[in-house]
Amino acid sequence: MNIKRFTAPTSREALAKARMAFGDGTLILSNRPTANGVEVVATAEDTLSALDGDAGSASNPPLLAPRAATTAPTRTPQATAAINLARNPVEEDTEQLAMSTLSFQDYVRERMLRRRHEALNGPSETSSLSERSRSQAPERERMPAPAVARHNPLRTIPVDIPAEAPRRRQEAASSSLMQSNNQQSVMHELQAMKELIEDRFNTLSWLGQARQNPIQSNLMLKMIRAGYSPSLARAVLERLPEDLSAGESVRWLMEVLERNLKTDLADPPLYEQGGIFAMVGSTGVGKTTTTAKLAAMCARIHGPGSVGLITLDTYRVGAHEQLRTYGRMLGIVAHLAHDRAALQDLLGLLSGKKMVLIDTTGVAPRDPRKRDMLDVLDLPHVNRLLVLNAGCHGDTLDDVLTAFKTDGSQQAILSKVDEAVKLGPAIDALIRHQMVLRGVTNGQRVPEDWERADAHKLISTSMRAPSKSAFDPKATDLNFFFSHSPDSVTEGGLVDA
Repeated sequence: MNIKRFTAPTSREALAKARMAFGDGTLILSNRPTANGVEVVATAEDTLSALDGDAGSASNPPLLAPRAATTAPTRTPQATAAINLARNPVEEDTEQLAMSTLSFQDYVRERMLRRRHEALNGPSETSSLSERSRSQAPERERMPAPAVARHNPLRTIPVDIPAEAPRRRQEAASSSLMQSNNQQSVMHELQAMKELIEDRFNTLSWLGQARQNPIQSNLMLKMIRAGYSPSLARAVLERLPEDLSAGESVRWLMEVLERNLKTDLADPPLYEQGGIFAMVGSTGVGKTTTTAKLAAMCARIHGPGSVGLITLDTYRVGAHEQLRTYGRMLGIVAHLAHDRAALQDLLGLLSGKKMVLIDTTGVAPRDPRKRDMLDVLDLPHVNRLLVLNAGCHGDTLDDVLTAFKTDGSQQAILSKVDEAVKLGPAIDALIRHQMVLRGVTNGQRVPEDWERADAHKLISTSMRAPSKSAFDPKATDLNFFFSHSPDSVTEGGLVDA
């Protein structure tokens, strides 16, 4: 008879050792705690079947009925009674459910843990239904595991100590969470690798096309040196016809940029159109001077009485005095509004004016006061004019345009054009953000340094070859500028190419 003892710190490990030794047909003969952990005595079902066959041929009654009824020898009534006594209800349930011993142990353990959870947290709807269904089953099915161990010493069902269950559940939950996090990390890395591979393939394709078409490469280099972004330059030059000469390609590029730069050259100028306009933007971009220029242009045509001036700039020292000084020079009274209610009252007072100009406080794009200032201007018939410094870097212009973007018509004024070394970054930002350019200022004189927004003149100025700069790329550096066109350019940036 092949019976072995297995010792381990926990019953689960001891059962694992027994199962490794005897396979799925493992039978547990006893289970008891020891000083070193848990001791399990086990054997194989085939061993007991052979033993039971030998006992049936002798005078001693068999302890366990053989599994195959066709090979069972003739038994006496006393032997049959002994067999029925030895086969407890748990064995019958096990055979009926076609469970192995270890599977049935997991089933009993799960039932005990569920009952303990219900005792602590109350029964759930699902567990209540299952309890009602179990209450209709025979009483032998609800026999606890310790009772089985006392009635049937040959097939003891080991149950883990209940105190270990919460720790094991925590370990299982922690392991599952770590596995889920690892899977998500792997998926993110695979997605990043996929995007990188696609970008590199697009770059190689573009480089191959550019080498075959030197005109395209030269135009790309010209746009990058003029300050245009690589994304806009590539989005435009991808549509360049192949049958154009060098001169025709330059003219085609200029026409495409002019069509995509929105201006109000075909409409009446601001000072003739009239209305309520608020100058917004970052600090130091020239909002107060631009306000004075527009007021002077309107007063020159319609008279000083047709213009109203309001300032909201209460933070900067002398800001109100600066606008008031401009107003005295033009014969216009400049009013100060501290809040939204005062602004509403002043707008009602100046409702008969041809043009009302509002000078606001300059705030950085990420300044918390920006939201409060924009809320004050959220009134009917108040149009916002975003004043942009033409000499700013392209990233700075992008940040300002994103921060001050509003619903409806997007209007801007390009200031300090005379201070900008390159107009490409400003024009690039206006094209990509689809802003309508309402005017250009190119100096401090009031009102002489004000011009209408002429797309042809601005594009021509931006594409003129400036003096050499340390920041200008070389032809060999263009590989670093080639990247896939972002969705903001391909979907909504270009109007017509």
